[in-house]
Amino acid sequence: MKKTNKKDTVNLFFSAFLILAFVVCAHFFANFALGQSEVFSNVIQLFVYAVFGLLLFYATRVGDGKPVKRFSPLTLIVMVLPALYIMIASIASGMPLHDAFVVNESSLSLVATLAGVVFGYGVPYTFLSGYEMAEDEGENKEKLVEGGVEADLKAADEESSQETTETVESENDGEESTEE
Repeated sequence: MKKTNKKDTVNLFFSAFLILAFVVCAHFFANFALGQSEVFSNVIQLFVYAVFGLLLFYATRVGDGKPVKRFSPLTLIVMVLPALYIMIASIASGMPLHDAFVVNESSLSLVATLAGVVFGYGVPYTFLSGYEMAEDEGENKEKLVEGGVEADLKAADEESSQETTETVESENDGEESTEE
């Protein structure tokens, strides 16, 4: 396990402060949203939950190293688009399933709340999977996960090459003994 240094301790402190500040702001916006119209109240609540999803992404995916940028259409289709539909359906009263996503005139259901968090987490995750540590120049050797598919394939290749070598050697020994 990596020993924490002063930089990591400061980062943990600021992350905890960021989460506490978010909770205070979310409470303020929730109280503010209660006095607004149904649509505006739902928009404010969904925005707060989407920001929480962004903070969750930041807390779980950001670290030391360089960013790993990639586009994931699977994440876009499975996470982001359904969450976006649920968010829009909870705001627009004419859409199918609107009644399922809104509990009463000023409150969202749990499904719509989670959709806001998933949307906030899924949008950056679609384009940025996280950060990877920069490897030392001396560590260019390929590291395989123990028990992973790549490790199994490499072990199978090594076994088949050993069997081939043993077969060739035994055939060569058999040819030498017949020539004598």
